[in-house]
Amino acid sequence: MGAEDAIARLGLELPPAPQPLASYVPVRVHGPMAYVSGQIPSIDGSVLHPGIVGAGVDVELAQEAARRGALQILSALREELGSLDRVAGVVQLSVFVASDPSFTQQPAVANAASDLLVEVFGDAGRHARAAVGVPSLPLGASVELAAVVALA
Repeated sequence: MGAEDAIARLGLELPPAPQPLASYVPVRVHGPMAYVSGQIPSIDGSVLHPGIVGAGVDVELAQEAARRGALQILSALREELGSLDRVAGVVQLSVFVASDPSFTQQPAVANAASDLLVEVFGDAGRHARAAVGVPSLPLGASVELAAVVALA
């Protein structure tokens, strides 16, 4: 079963493909790799759960934002590649979490996105990952995600 079948089986609805907010492209394909630009989780143009995790945004809301960011990554890839079945595997996922200085659960936030990628791609969705706390993110987002995928 391919990724497109998995999305249908899981009942996932991908959001509209993201549009760049500055001088970059959502996805850059180079050789057998695709690089997905940072995704700020949003719905209808509004940042999903803005703020600082551990100081106003709880872990569950940040996980919801991370999952939405992963869906946006999938949407960007589908737009660029024509089908997610062209993805041979997820190589790297970077998850940036706007964090209170005392917050240390960045990996728990990132797991929501990682788990979604494994649900869609199976073992090919397992990836190297960075889960990093930062003081702030663009547009006041609580989470931003970027990915590198290998192409079939």
